[in-house]
Amino acid sequence: MRLAKFTDVALRVLMCLAAAKQELLTTRQVAEVVDVPYTHTAKAVARLQHLGLVEARRGRGGGLTLTTTGAGASIGGLVRELEGAGDVVGCEGDEPCPLASGCRLRGALRRAQEAFYASLDPITLTELIESPTGPMLIGMVGRAPARVV
Repeated sequence: MRLAKFTDVALRVLMCLAAAKQELLTTRQVAEVVDVPYTHTAKAVARLQHLGLVEARRGRGGGLTLTTTGAGASIGGLVRELEGAGDVVGCEGDEPCPLASGCRLRGALRRAQEAFYASLDPITLTELIESPTGPMLIGMVGRAPARVV
């Protein structure tokens, strides 16, 4: 299963904030650490805020921090939420597949997708940033690539 780029960015943002513990990081700092353009990072942050996973404080001394809900979030639940409820294959649309009404592949792919999510359900964000990932992310704050737009 392939995740959407947006989901990948959002998960990286969450991992970065989880590794920072309660230290406030700006969206720009997070973008640099996860090596993603600022605009993409800002969109992911906005969605994560909407989901109650990230708190943003504006102004001088402000920044981003992970909420308690975010820290304990299941990766499977996050991926389900960020990916949406769509099918693995596009059986319906402008030109629906003529086999859609009796196709067994669609059901098999749906079960495979759910098995993928289920394998991620027991993993929490906090677990993802255990050594060596967390210390690597913290070490990258302030010395990340300068490619950010």
